[in-house]
Amino acid sequence: MAAIAFLECSRCHHHVSAETPQTLCPLCAGSLYVRYDMDKLRQTASRDDIAARAAASPASLGMWRYASVLPDVTPVTLGEGWTPMLLSKRYPGLYIKEEGANPTGTFKARGLSLAVTMAKHYGLQHLAVPSAGNAAGALAAYAATAGISAHIFMPQDVPFANYLEGVIYGADVTMVDGLISDCARMVAENIKAQREANTPDHQVWFDISTLKEPFRVEGKKTMGYELVEQLGWEYPDAVFYPTGGGVGLIGMWKAFDEMEQLGWIEKGSKRPKMFALQASGCAPVAKAFAEDKPASEFFQNAATFAAGLRVPKPYGDAIILDIVRQSGGKALAFTDEQILASILDWAKHEGIFLSPEGAAATAAYDALLATGELKPTDKVVLFNTGAGLKYTDMTAEAMHLKRPSEKKVVLPRSMPVGGIITPQ
Repeated sequence: MAAIAFLECSRCHHHVSAETPQTLCPLCAGSLYVRYDMDKLRQTASRDDIAARAAASPASLGMWRYASVLPDVTPVTLGEGWTPMLLSKRYPGLYIKEEGANPTGTFKARGLSLAVTMAKHYGLQHLAVPSAGNAAGALAAYAATAGISAHIFMPQDVPFANYLEGVIYGADVTMVDGLISDCARMVAENIKAQREANTPDHQVWFDISTLKEPFRVEGKKTMGYELVEQLGWEYPDAVFYPTGGGVGLIGMWKAFDEMEQLGWIEKGSKRPKMFALQASGCAPVAKAFAEDKPASEFFQNAATFAAGLRVPKPYGDAIILDIVRQSGGKALAFTDEQILASILDWAKHEGIFLSPEGAAATAAYDALLATGELKPTDKVVLFNTGAGLKYTDMTAEAMHLKRPSEKKVVLPRSMPVGGIITPQ
């Protein structure tokens, strides 16, 4: 496993020590990236060792097969990562990265596994998160595994599965009449009040929000390593990624950079075009991209049944937009009607029950095929970021589908058994 050299600000490139828990850059409040001694890693870390290590040790299964490029700590793990790469039945170049196979049913398991691992390493006892739903469920699960208290703030209209997860795992759950931005404000206010009350350090909550600590990106970057390894250590032509907070997209771009520095990717390989997909009812990144702005504005009256995309102002919006533009990709948004139609299409024709977020990506793929911007033979990896079964209440409501009313069943007075009529 890799020793952390330092943390680096994504904005001003200031270096911060990783010896103690960190949130944002102390100079400019930029998100911090974990940096390693890449010269040393080039000598000690080999992609050829990954599969052998995973086969030899249960501790190296899942995303921890990439331990050589992750912090040198004892993992808090539930078996996250190494999710299936499913080849589409209809499109010869399209692969679905099925993140619903993760513990807690979504890609959030990766980031929270690493973040909780580091929290335990640092001795933190109370973790707090504002969440659109799935991060809350993942934090609750991994905090329970680590013996750490979790404090969760979610909009009250998240999928019921997310609320149930928090309760079952024993987290402190607060349902908020508002959006994830309101939840984030409440977390910040609680931590400020604790500090003003001189609460002992070990009892003060640590904010584990998206991009407000450095390790969720490290967990999410394993998606980049995985998709490249599963494609024979080659880049695809494009990656389609549903984007709420955007940590997965940012993490994958970091992984591509690390693999190139380590020589794990053939020199001169062209990175994939990155497509950030959103819902029209909450599309701050797509709007900023269309308007050629460097950062997004707060998206007013955000509303979509794709709960994970209902992030009106991502903290890493400028980073996301920069990656999309660098790669030659796009940020696009689709209506709830288009998203629902894609869920139904993929369930019927591919046997995959997409999350609404994943269906934003499939809707985008279909749209770009229709315009000719993509060809069916282009090698594309599309992320289904969560299991559709976690959204049964939301998807059923979007379909106007209700449980059939109970009907009284009248049993026959007698029934045939092997040709003999027997009394009921």
